[in-house]
Amino acid sequence: MRKINLLIIGLVGSLLGIVACSGKVDPTTIEIEDPVRHYYPILYGDELRVTYQVKNTGKNPLVISEIQTSCGCIAYDESKRIIPPGAKEELSFRYDSFKNLGYVKHQIRLYGNFDSQSMMLLEFDVNVVPPSDYTRDYEEVYQGRNHGKAKQIHSSDEAQSRNNYYVDGEY
Repeated sequence: MRKINLLIIGLVGSLLGIVACSGKVDPTTIEIEDPVRHYYPILYGDELRVTYQVKNTGKNPLVISEIQTSCGCIAYDESKRIIPPGAKEELSFRYDSFKNLGYVKHQIRLYGNFDSQSMMLLEFDVNVVPPSDYTRDYEEVYQGRNHGKAKQIHSSDEAQSRNNYYVDGEY
């Protein structure tokens, strides 16, 4: 008899949980600082840290359900997917220029409960240049990376980060 009571309580609790949590998230408005950026040239094999400030200007929580990058050379931190109303968060990405040389343009698509649309587009471009004194080939860059010789560009605060790129109409 006790097992039946526990089973009934469990089923009723599960049904109440399903009914109470419909999974629907109301839309919200957001503001992204400089969604289109042009970064200054970097050396072949370097990493570029790209950080976007996202502010939830609406009354509902912002839920970023999916992030898609245009290249496997862009890595991101998946932990910051929910932004409370009025809060501002950083979405950080790392671009690895290990397999690129020359002008590259990348897009990052954010999917979520945005008020005006279901997808927001972030773009950046950069010129990946070889060192002026000697052009390393693919194997030399790979070996340098594995031995800790590859240089990384990190912009820790917002002011320093802003110096690494410019936006249209601002040179």
